[in-house]
Amino acid sequence: MALPPLAFEPLLKRRAWGGRLLASYGKKLPLDLPIGESWEIADLPESIPNGSSRVEEGPFKGRRLSELLETHREDLLGHAAPGPDGSFPLLIKLLDARENLSVQLHPSAEYAAAHPDAALKTEAWIVLAAEPGARVYVGLKDTVDADGFRKAIETGSFLDILETSDVSRGDAIFLESGLCHALGEGILVAEVQTPSDTTFRTWDWNRDDPERPLHIEPACASVRLGDHQKTSWPKITRSSEARTVTTDSVRTKRLIRCDFFEIDQLDLPEDVDDGTSLSLDQPSGGIPLVIMCTGGSGVLEAGSDSLELFPGRSVLIPASCEVSKIRFNVRDNEKPSLLRVRPADVLDNTLA
Repeated sequence: MALPPLAFEPLLKRRAWGGRLLASYGKKLPLDLPIGESWEIADLPESIPNGSSRVEEGPFKGRRLSELLETHREDLLGHAAPGPDGSFPLLIKLLDARENLSVQLHPSAEYAAAHPDAALKTEAWIVLAAEPGARVYVGLKDTVDADGFRKAIETGSFLDILETSDVSRGDAIFLESGLCHALGEGILVAEVQTPSDTTFRTWDWNRDDPERPLHIEPACASVRLGDHQKTSWPKITRSSEARTVTTDSVRTKRLIRCDFFEIDQLDLPEDVDDGTSLSLDQPSGGIPLVIMCTGGSGVLEAGSDSLELFPGRSVLIPASCEVSKIRFNVRDNEKPSLLRVRPADVLDNTLA
């Protein structure tokens, strides 16, 4: 059967570094708590608290994504490469960094192979908002060796070895597993990643919080150093430099393309007037797609089913939706902007 497009209840996560900006993306935040993450589409193991998304509306309302994978696996995934243990292959989030995130990294392939409880975690950040001077920390200086890395952990001198870069709205940051990184304060991002919650914290800006311990030995075993920090896609893709294709109805920017997913930004050409409605046919290609609305409004339609698009909403288009239609609405001179995320296709060996 052709499943309808699916939207899920956000899973809000309290974080020491979080803020309140997610309220502007439609999230109902609990009072007086720093909320750092909204998990939009998640299918993590039961050992991860609050790690499985529930459908927000429609005929499958209240059903977990994990349950739908048990009963409608082929309709959902098609020939997409599944995640660990057959899970949904993507974890989709929004992150609000009111303060600096901890400096961290994720397991190397060798570490994950030797530790069944650890999983690779390759991720990407798409900057949705950034205060002037906001920056990210991506990679270590080329001169840092294993001894220098361990010493920086032990002495708390991590700023001396980190590579930093200013960022602005629309920039994309690509983080392969094993690469040391941190999101700086004053940044709101959409995060796309492989479905893993395995993180090794190496420095926490001297917060000295006993609930946020460092993970020295796993980090030292997994970290990329020197030339091994080279990645399959540039670590930072500037919005102004992304490869762009413009048609009459939409402008498409290629932000990330790697072994696990690809991310495109879809928006309207500059000369579209207020009150205009344009549409884009979106074939699934036999795999699921995720549409994240990052600005403006629209509607996603598939057959007789439809879902409203508004800032902060993420929609999963199942593989069985052969062709869906995205209708863009220009209201109050606010042009819609979407991110389209495509997981790896087992039949497509060009996705890298």
